[in-house]
Amino acid sequence: MSMKKWLATALACSALLTACGGQGQSQGQASAPAGAQGGEKVYRVAMNAEFAPFEFMDSANNIQGFDVDLVNAMAKAGNFKVEFKHQPWDSLFPALGNGDVDILASAVTITDDRKQTMDFSDPYYKITQVILVPQGKTIKSVEDLKQVNKVGVVTGTTGDLAASKTLGSDSTKVARFENIILVTKELENGGLDAVISDSAVIANYIKNNGSKGFSMVEIPDFTEENYGFAVRKGDAATAAMLNDALKKVRESGEYDKIYAKYFAKEEAKAGKAEKTK
Repeated sequence: MSMKKWLATALACSALLTACGGQGQSQGQASAPAGAQGGEKVYRVAMNAEFAPFEFMDSANNIQGFDVDLVNAMAKAGNFKVEFKHQPWDSLFPALGNGDVDILASAVTITDDRKQTMDFSDPYYKITQVILVPQGKTIKSVEDLKQVNKVGVVTGTTGDLAASKTLGSDSTKVARFENIILVTKELENGGLDAVISDSAVIANYIKNNGSKGFSMVEIPDFTEENYGFAVRKGDAATAAMLNDALKKVRESGEYDKIYAKYFAKEEAKAGKAEKTK
């Protein structure tokens, strides 16, 4: 092979290798992180939109609710972007742990047990567990609750925990359902004697079903709880971002406006819960 031909061949091979190397690098860079658009991160916020008034689907199949409005206000105040995703309640915690979502905004109660596997923002809403009782039933205490045949709860919620503590985790009296819609429907149909769930959710149910004669009973055995936004364990940056934004929304008065939109009229219409001592 002449020197000219050898040089031509070498240059051709060099050009081919450079082109292949450049193409491989481009393909690697094209694989952007999930939730990123144009280099700007979009936080993926998951919720179970079957827990009105905190999160629910409207007639146009859009996710609405207190949590949605609050997170949107926080995103605006904190200058970050979010996208919402509705999924079953029992899939939320695994999705967060697996990295499929960044934030849970689904009326998640802060508990010591949950803190073992996830971190939380500062509390953003205070509630307690209450008992939803149909017309004709008298339940005023834990002892009364122990005497009924069936108590309904949503699986994996703090209502489920309250029922388990009161009646026993393996008690056949506890009937578990996928969401609040199913458990209240079973109560309406006479398949349950009572339902245990979050106070604001039960108040919302009574407000929208006033003609059915249901009542809400508070008992001192069920202690006060706090909702928080959940993030992956060790994700201090996202938790700090949420806390800073939540503080700004509270200080601006926007939190109170959102609260009034969902709860002020509701509390007046639903009436005060019957409290027992």
